[in-house]
Amino acid sequence: MPEVGPGGASRPESADARFWNGDYYNQGNGQEEIFDKLKEECGVFGVFGHPDAAHLSYYGLHALQHRGEESCGICTSDDGSFHYHRGMGLVKEVFDRDKLDALVGNRAIGHVRYSTSGSSQLGNAQPLVFKYRDGDLAVCTNGNLVNEPVIRRELEEQGSIFQTSSDTEVIAHLIARSPKDLVEAVKDAFARLIGGYAFLIMTKDRLIAACDPNGFRPLVMGRLGDAYIFASETCAFETIGAEYVRDVQPGEILILDENGLREERFAPMERRAVCAMEYIYFARPDSDINQINLHSARKRMGQQLALESFVDADIVTGVPDSSISAAIGYAEQTGISYELGLIKNKYTGRTFIQPSQELREKGVKMKLSAVRKVVEGKRVVMIDDSIVRGTTSLRIVNLLREAGATEVHVRISSPPFMNPCYYGIDTPNPGDLIASTKSVEEIRKAINADSLYFLSHSGLIDAVGGHDGEKNRGLCMSCFDRDYPTKVQFELAKATSCSCD
Repeated sequence: MPEVGPGGASRPESADARFWNGDYYNQGNGQEEIFDKLKEECGVFGVFGHPDAAHLSYYGLHALQHRGEESCGICTSDDGSFHYHRGMGLVKEVFDRDKLDALVGNRAIGHVRYSTSGSSQLGNAQPLVFKYRDGDLAVCTNGNLVNEPVIRRELEEQGSIFQTSSDTEVIAHLIARSPKDLVEAVKDAFARLIGGYAFLIMTKDRLIAACDPNGFRPLVMGRLGDAYIFASETCAFETIGAEYVRDVQPGEILILDENGLREERFAPMERRAVCAMEYIYFARPDSDINQINLHSARKRMGQQLALESFVDADIVTGVPDSSISAAIGYAEQTGISYELGLIKNKYTGRTFIQPSQELREKGVKMKLSAVRKVVEGKRVVMIDDSIVRGTTSLRIVNLLREAGATEVHVRISSPPFMNPCYYGIDTPNPGDLIASTKSVEEIRKAINADSLYFLSHSGLIDAVGGHDGEKNRGLCMSCFDRDYPTKVQFELAKATSCSCD
């Protein structure tokens, strides 16, 4: 008899553990998925001073859903009382009107989360809510604390008892143990952290926003009438009709209370190092980071790729969705026709109906299809944003060949991804990164391409733009060049986790 899955859905007897070995589909298990893409980190959203804070947070988190699809949560504050709800699944699955109506208050923080192996559980869903001497404290973050294991061990030796495996809980313990007032306690706590993070912290009467001294993770501030809005990406502002004001700066702490907004610092800005993968892949193309539009930056990456690696071909196609902008740029620069040679099925991401074994073995076709009438008999340039393990690239190249493409030339709009990230990206073990063990020619053979080219380091930096006079023009490129902007104790750092874990 088939097993019964969540919501009464039947789980077929032949269900593959790769796809369903937990309580719900897509539960993180550390196994290879159909697509070996890097996982979006997490997303945060905050509201201060709006009577409909919970509903605004719902729509804001929905706009940030691409940054985390495994769990989400919202916490509101109403005259000193906290109300919160968290759950596993997408925003639209976790919240309904009744749940949102119960979240009263004019202040809120919310979170969407992706986790890595072993951490897919409700207890780690954010915002995390704690009791401390001055009342309730809610915390959510996007990023990873490199020195979290050291701080956690120190706190445990001093008697702290942790309720979750989340890095985020460390900050709550540091705040609670400080004898200073809240703002100074938060500053002292942040001063101890090493890593990439964007925090939102809420108490009964304050909302605090802060970014790490390098600015690895994006965090922006906007206004909606008299209310202040915070989000990981500006696309969330567009959704709710808020106006962008500015990016939260590295090392900056913003405090909102009944007296308005205070802008302070907990640390000087160190080497600016915005995650390059935000520009390449993670952020939505309609978002801006440091006032640079992602779609435009990705188009420039594609144009630069064309200048560096022209190949005579009949059509250009992009791997949906994150590579479409770069493919358009490549096509415009070369004059080769851009075509929708690959189509993504947007409705297979979360389902309780498992495919048959035969379809599972060709699982990429469940999510991606080649358009035979477009690619058949054609020399195809396939644009993608990155190659992680190489398994996805091989599958897609073979899809195009099976559909009749006579040649498949792969162009990647980033340099070879060969080093683990310690600042909030879910990366495989270093040995599983194909670029860490194989040359470009060996990768080409492994993915069955006729030719392969990665965007150069300088080409990526120039395409993004950024800050003149700063190293890498303000980008973190450590996943490409192993030049980590902060001290990393490799034996302790959790390369495959984010503080959302």
